[in-house]
Amino acid sequence: MRAVMDGFLRRMITAGQLTVRWPDGSQSRYQGKHDGPAAGLAINYPAAVRRLVLNPSLALGEAYMERQVEPLDCSLFTMLDVLVRNSETNLSAHPMMHLHTVGGWLLRRWRQFNPASRARRNVAHHYDLNGRLYSLFLDRDRQYSCAYFPTGGETLEEAQTLKKRHIAAKLKLDREGLAVLDIGSGWGGLALTLARDYGARVTGITLSSEQLHESRARAEAEGLSDRVRFELQDYRALSEPFDRIVSVGMFEHVGVDHYRQFFATVKRCLAPDGVALLHAIGRAAGPGSTNPWLAKYIFPGGYSPALSEVVPHIERAGLWITDIEILRLHYAETLRHWRRRFAANRDAIASLYDERFCRMFEFYLAGSELAFRRQDHMNFQIQMTRSPYALPIARDYMVDNERRVASETKQQA
Repeated sequence: MRAVMDGFLRRMITAGQLTVRWPDGSQSRYQGKHDGPAAGLAINYPAAVRRLVLNPSLALGEAYMERQVEPLDCSLFTMLDVLVRNSETNLSAHPMMHLHTVGGWLLRRWRQFNPASRARRNVAHHYDLNGRLYSLFLDRDRQYSCAYFPTGGETLEEAQTLKKRHIAAKLKLDREGLAVLDIGSGWGGLALTLARDYGARVTGITLSSEQLHESRARAEAEGLSDRVRFELQDYRALSEPFDRIVSVGMFEHVGVDHYRQFFATVKRCLAPDGVALLHAIGRAAGPGSTNPWLAKYIFPGGYSPALSEVVPHIERAGLWITDIEILRLHYAETLRHWRRRFAANRDAIASLYDERFCRMFEFYLAGSELAFRRQDHMNFQIQMTRSPYALPIARDYMVDNERRVASETKQQA
């Protein structure tokens, strides 16, 4: 198997340099013709070589979790950077990787089949972990989605605050008491912000018991329980009307076969003059499939769609698309902050779980950041209405609203 893997790497590494230390202690160096970072990969067990040949997309993460593979004289991020850069442009150099990519495409609808019962289990897998874990690497508000970096120099706290302000501007919360639905409300930060700072009456729904408990406790502590309520509920069970609907970081768990139901729910629950905003991870290069390691260990049933997979269902639901914004590198910056905070609090996180869990999460954060820096991942925000008259005919109101709130916040400081 070593000879097979050696042949793959010689064809695959065309940018940068990769040094591999084999289980017997010998080393091979693969030098690309193009500039790029240098990294090393130590393979500690012969079984790992076989696994990397047969199913590299799954085996690399598993082998790192099990210490069968380690970065050699570099960080995990640098090691993955070299591999991602080269595998993205030279997929055919590794026939087994290409085969599994095709297989993932063919099976993706089955893997994304998310009826209500399965959706609840999938959410619990990731979001019902020890609540302290997320407080150790997220911002103070526990925003577990892409932040907004207008200049790139913002702190994580600032960027997450600006993300919420950006979303509020697109929702056009122009009067007190608007009824807002937050689909996938997380730990409640966005719902509480919309109630506290914009006078909205918010209903947040989640499938995570851990998030529900924390959200309700936060609403009680902030004295907002009369304006914000949180429920353990699937979006498909909704029927009551709302003036505004927002969903941030939840659509990735819907599944392609359920997009029709999702947008039918938005149409059914949105007031005739209402506004909806969808914020989600997407891909710029067209439809694809979820990395098998990510699907197995981090987000079972998860998938980040191309806009071409989303827009037709919005059209069929009878909704107007009134604005689309693509956030390209904002999530890469967000993940960079999370990755560094995770590293700074690694000992505390290890005390909650174990070393294997820490390595799993490190692999997830580094790999995800590279998906936005080196591959085709991005975020999109789609604004929707039922009526073409629900919003001003020019989008200046969004910028004006953000500037007004920024000015008021500065005056109050």
